[in-house]
Amino acid sequence: MPATSLSALGVHVGAEELFATLSDQWVEFRTLWDNGRGFAEIRRLWLERAAGLGQRVSIQSGGSLVEGTFDTIDDAGCMLVRTPEGGRVSISAGDVYFGSAASAGAA
Repeated sequence: MPATSLSALGVHVGAEELFATLSDQWVEFRTLWDNGRGFAEIRRLWLERAAGLGQRVSIQSGGSLVEGTFDTIDDAGCMLVRTPEGGRVSISAGDVYFGSAASAGAA
């Protein structure tokens, strides 16, 4: 996905206001995180907002390529991908491609 600006998306906000909002949200989620004890709630909130759930995805990780459907995020924070064969692959890190980029095999 190409980079864009908030202004191009119709969001008009000054730097101070944006920083204050981000700072407030950081404090809220850092408190919720509670040294990892709040991960389940953060995961739940993240999944409510996640883009790409149920969509085709390709992940390039090291020298391997995993393709399938973005199923969920597991309790350890790894992305779970359902392969075309019906298996599930846990992804902890990699370059993730959705949509047409995923269909192109993350080339």
